[in-house]
Amino acid sequence: MRTSERIGIVVVLGVTAFVAASALAFDGTPPNSPEAALPVVAAPTGIAVIKKPVPPADIPNVPAVSSLTALQYAADGGHPIAQWKLGRMYASGDGVAQDDLRAFDYFSKVANAHADDNPAAPQASVVANAFVALGRYYKTGIPNSRVKADPERAREMFAYAASYFGNAEAQFNLARLYLDGVGMPRDPKHGVRWLALSAQKGQHEAQAMLGQMMFNGDRLQRQAARGLMWMALAQEGATADEAWIKDNYQAALGKASLDDKAMAAEMLERWVQGRRD
Repeated sequence: MRTSERIGIVVVLGVTAFVAASALAFDGTPPNSPEAALPVVAAPTGIAVIKKPVPPADIPNVPAVSSLTALQYAADGGHPIAQWKLGRMYASGDGVAQDDLRAFDYFSKVANAHADDNPAAPQASVVANAFVALGRYYKTGIPNSRVKADPERAREMFAYAASYFGNAEAQFNLARLYLDGVGMPRDPKHGVRWLALSAQKGQHEAQAMLGQMMFNGDRLQRQAARGLMWMALAQEGATADEAWIKDNYQAALGKASLDDKAMAAEMLERWVQGRRD
């Protein structure tokens, strides 16, 4: 069987499920508290001080609400999940007129009231998600509103969710700010570290970027086989509008040597088997 076919077969077996549970560092070696090596960030102004990070729980299932009025009633009563759900609805125009400013306000209520919640609490992932949403709004601003583009504020939001809640989306967004030098001086070293943490938790965009950087030797030592492995994992989680992930993977396959493909296949097999060697 050709090694390129082996890679495809291994991916189909569901290797993505093992990424989130992995304890491997991005270069395949056991980490020595990789998050401890990253800079500890200060909490955004008006938000509680960061405590010791704890792995976050998944975003809880939000019960269906029979009416928008009931959801607004719960949100007005300070229910963070109701506020978060309304924020998501207004951000996407799901069942309501799309309104980024209203979404921003609902996400702000969640963040302001629950920034110091225990990271292991059931609603912690919702709170972290609200910080990520605010970071994205601050990164670009909201046209014709009081919310202006503020890269430094965006960095604060991403950094808080990444450090305190250990949120993979926040870690990915923070990595991109470090790599691009947005809201801070360009810092490839910390950018790659945040990218690796996010990739290990299964964030497919982080996996795709990390894999491409490794494969090309871009801002870190070239590791073609491991880069190919990460890109294979990433294309499993790619959505229909993320053709760039699958395209980059196919392009890398076309450039990879037979040895690189064989090594990548072996790495993927170890992920499937749960081995950490």
